[in-house]
Amino acid sequence: MRKVIAIVGPTASGKTPVSIELAKVSGSEIISADSRQIYKNIPIATAVPDENVRKNVIHHFIEILEPEDDYNAGRYGKDARAVIENLHSDDKNVIIVGGSGLYLRSLIDGLYEEEIDTSDQRNILYEKLQKNGRKALFYELIKIDPETASNLTEYDTRRIIRALEVFYTTGKKISELRKNVPKINFDVILFALQHPRENLYKKINERVDKMIEIGLINEVRKLYETGYHYKIHNSLNTVGIKEVMMYFDGEIGKPEMLELIKMNTRRYAKRQFTWFKKDKRINWIPVDENTTSAELINEIQKIYEANPGV
Repeated sequence: MRKVIAIVGPTASGKTPVSIELAKVSGSEIISADSRQIYKNIPIATAVPDENVRKNVIHHFIEILEPEDDYNAGRYGKDARAVIENLHSDDKNVIIVGGSGLYLRSLIDGLYEEEIDTSDQRNILYEKLQKNGRKALFYELIKIDPETASNLTEYDTRRIIRALEVFYTTGKKISELRKNVPKINFDVILFALQHPRENLYKKINERVDKMIEIGLINEVRKLYETGYHYKIHNSLNTVGIKEVMMYFDGEIGKPEMLELIKMNTRRYAKRQFTWFKKDKRINWIPVDENTTSAELINEIQKIYEANPGV
């Protein structure tokens, strides 16, 4: 089977620039595994590679959906697998890049996404959420499906409800159903760039300042003024967009908005790091301020050549 490089890890860790340079060297196309870059009209908020970069290196699953479009990790996994298989059939190399853990899991390991109507149970569970809180739902999942719960926290509300609604509708644990998902027909070598925490947080703060400088507020204003809102459209319920809309709603001032974006991005990066650290297949490459792209690419290629794949 062909081998595919996947560069994963927390936001602002340098996945994108390294993947682009590696793609140029290897003649690869990039499969984005980012649950927000897939949406149109929010390139600054989601740090989408600019058009000039994408002219030189082909990217897939970037800015293909409208903010109101319904999409999920299960569909992404199926779609991304199909694109990779088509690229391989044309003898093209592929690099997977992203920090959305569930998208990556769906692509590499598969997710259970049978077309069944779970809406009745979902409504009941959301009522439970309002009445008893997310922690109670999380403990409910721990009792029913500890394997699934072990990969989540009480803050993963949508995923907890998804697992519970499938169980109460089908009588089967989602962790068991996922084991019957077809395997991919290519091997994946996983990499992540590991920065000292203080360095990563500094990069995050600098990135947020840059986003504000190049027009984040105006980007979000265009959505806000045409009726889009993070409380209505889940695709916009993301760091950088939510806080700006809170500012527009008059809930917070501009200085607080800026600090909230930085704080929430750091928290998101911490959750990503915790998620990926659980995956023992990932090759973590230490990075500091003096590490060059050439050094990273050389290390990735060396491990790739020596590794048989997942």
